[in-house]
Amino acid sequence: MERMLATPADAEIILKLYQLRTEAVMREARAWMTGEFWPTTVEEFFAVAGDPKHEHNAHYRQVITYWEMAAAMVLHGAVSAELFVDSNGEGFFLLGKFHPILNDIRARMPGFMVKTSELINRFSSAAQRYETTMKTLEARRQRMTAKTPDLLAAGNEGAQSE
Repeated sequence: MERMLATPADAEIILKLYQLRTEAVMREARAWMTGEFWPTTVEEFFAVAGDPKHEHNAHYRQVITYWEMAAAMVLHGAVSAELFVDSNGEGFFLLGKFHPILNDIRARMPGFMVKTSELINRFSSAAQRYETTMKTLEARRQRMTAKTPDLLAAGNEGAQSE
């Protein structure tokens, strides 16, 4: 794929996406998703994702749908893929975070983060960003496990956002 220069309209979309991420409720949801929610089994995942009454279900839905919407904008040509990948890593982080249980999640929820996955499959810059993110996540998982073997299973109290 030929590299194209981003337009001023692309930059406006990227800035708007950033502004949306700084909204107070979204910040709270993102902090929980990136820092505290580390399910190691599909059951732990669906205890939140599958229960609309769970206190963090709205956080889960808000963050996942935000990043899937953003990825869809790229896939449909509304924003430059290169600029998006250069400016946003959290969607890749989330997909990588759920990678160990992704097949089990998709067995019950086939559409889970498919736009982010498609982005990675379609654009080499996204695939490279995801690969780097996966290495970072593996190192983080090893540190978390080494600090407290029960940390992942216990809901990751005290885990910090990257």
